[in-house]
Amino acid sequence: MTQRPGGDPLPMRPAVQETYGPVDLGATPLFGGGFINFGHWDGIDLDRVPTEHDRIRSQQALYHRVLATLAPTEGLRAVEVGCGLGTGCAMALQEYGFAQVTGMDIHPQQLDRARSAHADLPADQAGRLRFVQGAAEGMPFGDAEFDCLYSVEAAQHFRDPEAFAKETARVLKPGGRATVASFFVPDADPARPEQLAALLETFATGLDVAHSIPQWTGGLEGAGLTDVRVTSIGAAVWHGWDRWLSTMWQPGTWPRNFLRAYRDGMLDYFLITAARPAPVRQPA
Repeated sequence: MTQRPGGDPLPMRPAVQETYGPVDLGATPLFGGGFINFGHWDGIDLDRVPTEHDRIRSQQALYHRVLATLAPTEGLRAVEVGCGLGTGCAMALQEYGFAQVTGMDIHPQQLDRARSAHADLPADQAGRLRFVQGAAEGMPFGDAEFDCLYSVEAAQHFRDPEAFAKETARVLKPGGRATVASFFVPDADPARPEQLAALLETFATGLDVAHSIPQWTGGLEGAGLTDVRVTSIGAAVWHGWDRWLSTMWQPGTWPRNFLRAYRDGMLDYFLITAARPAPVRQPA
């Protein structure tokens, strides 16, 4: 459980507890290289069977796509919400010049794995990477603590996007930037949660939640964030993800329905970017 600042403890949903605890999703053949995401498959030949190297490359590429939206990043402080195994945090630190990167995750077992996986960082980097337990809806950080906030394929698990938006606005410095990448419902059709639960086991169990893009943009703007932009990157995600799934799952099995949900307009993969307004400079 994670304590909301000034509020009640926020328990993990059972599906999240199980999937990222005893099941250890990141150790399954679906993922690899210390990442847990569907991947960004641009530039990878999908006419042949993807290799494990292709799979890891796709997951790295998704982080590159996200982190590029935050540039310039040299010397800044960043937090990754839902950091999982922490490999994306280490990448951000090593390749993007952040002064410090904080990985936050709700699951203590994931944090234990992250700390273990990155215990041998060079001394000059070890002090600049930390892992902290916390929930997206109640972050254990001070006001205006970070220049950048990002989240890669974790927001589909968040219980309350509006609360996350308020926390994002709180922990970002004025002028700070945020990017969220994950799969969401593209419209406000109230039938979508039931439709997705019928197609995809992760929605049926409550591991994934059918949050909509209007809900996300409304929450971010309602929290006072500006320059809210939504970009679909599904064309670079879904076909490659399904091609990788085809090496393990037959057509007609539920994981192959992600591509069907995308084609039918029920689900897509998005980058959502926003900023905390900088103070208005008064003329001298």
